[in-house]
Amino acid sequence: MPPRLRLPSGRLSQPVRHNVRCRNEVFVLSRSASTATATTSGASLEQLDQPQAPISRFHKTQPPSHRNPEFRRSQLLRQYTSLIRTSPLMIFFQHNNLKSVEWVAVRRELTTAMRQVDKQIAAEGRNLPELAPHVKVNILQTSIFDVALRIVEYFRPQQSAQPPKGVDPVTQTSLEPDFLAASKDDPSLIHDLSRTAHDAVAPMKRKHEMSTILLGPVAAVSIPAVSPEHMKAALSILCPKEVGLRAPRRKTNPGWFDLTVQGGIQKLNLLAARADSDVMDVEKTKWVTSIEGGMDGLRSQLVRALQSVGANITNTLEGASKSLYLTLESRRSVLEEEQKGPEEKPEEKTEEKTEEKTEEKKDEQ
Repeated sequence: MPPRLRLPSGRLSQPVRHNVRCRNEVFVLSRSASTATATTSGASLEQLDQPQAPISRFHKTQPPSHRNPEFRRSQLLRQYTSLIRTSPLMIFFQHNNLKSVEWVAVRRELTTAMRQVDKQIAAEGRNLPELAPHVKVNILQTSIFDVALRIVEYFRPQQSAQPPKGVDPVTQTSLEPDFLAASKDDPSLIHDLSRTAHDAVAPMKRKHEMSTILLGPVAAVSIPAVSPEHMKAALSILCPKEVGLRAPRRKTNPGWFDLTVQGGIQKLNLLAARADSDVMDVEKTKWVTSIEGGMDGLRSQLVRALQSVGANITNTLEGASKSLYLTLESRRSVLEEEQKGPEEKPEEKTEEKTEEKTEEKKDEQ
C-alpha cells in the first residue's frame, strides 16, 4: 500500500479544493441522517379510543360471491338483474329458430318505429326523453332470467343485511372479528351473486308469476320507461294481428314488407308483458295499447274518473237531504193551509149573508 502524501492545501488548485470540500459535506450529512432519531407525536387517548376501519381482505369491486363471477352464467345473472331494474316495461315473445339476418332486420324495423314515436311526441310539444336508442331486443336464458326476476322481486337487502357493530376499541377495528373472515357466508355481503341473495330467493323457486312463461326460447323487448305509445308501436311491428293493431302501410314503411322481416315476424309469438312488476296477459296488453296520449293521457283519464266519482258521491249524499227538505216543505205548506182554513170560513159566511140581504131588498122593492 503506497504511503499517503500529505500535500498542503496551498498547493492544490481551487477547483480541486472545492470538490474535496463538497465530498466531505455530503459524507457528514449522510452520516448525521443515518444516526438521527425520528420525533413523531404519539396518538392521543381520544384517537386510541375511537375504532379504526379494518383492512379489507378483498377488492371492493370483487367481493366474495356464492357464484363464481368468472363464469358466463354469473355475468348473465348480473346483466339480467340490471336489465330488469332499469326496464319497467318489457314484452316477452317466443322465437322459433330465427336466423341472424332475420334478427337484424327485425331490430332495424323496431328501431325505426321507436324513432317515429319519439318524433311524434316531440311534435306534440311534450318534453320527454327519447327512448329509441335504449329499446333493445334481448334473447334470454330463461333459467338464469328466472333467478334474476326472483332476486329483483323478493330479495330485500335492507332486511337481510346485518350492519357492523362497534366492539372493544382495544382491537382497533369497528367490525367484529367474524366479519373479517371475507368468506362467502358473510351476511354483510348483499350483492346479486352473494350467498345472502341466493338463500333469500331459493324458497321462491317456481313460485313467480312468470315461471310458467319462461319456458323454451324466449326473447324480450325492454323499454326504459312505461310508455303505452312505444309499446303500441313495438307490437304493431312485431305482432300486429295478435293484438288487433293495424300493420304499417307500404308507403310509410316499405322495409317492413321485406321477405326477411316478414319471415322473422312470423316466427314470433306474443307471450306476456311486464309493467312495473305487474305481469299482463294478451288482453291486458291490448288495453295498455289502447291508452291515448301515453302516461299523460292515462293521468287525465284517472283525473276525470275521480272527478266523476266525486260528483256521483256528492249527488248521492245530497239526495237524502234534498228529499227530506222537500218532504218538510210540503208538510209545512199543508199545516199552513190547515191553519188558514177555519179563518177563511167566517169570511165566506159574511159574504153569503150580505148577498142574501141585497136580494131581499131587491124583492121588497
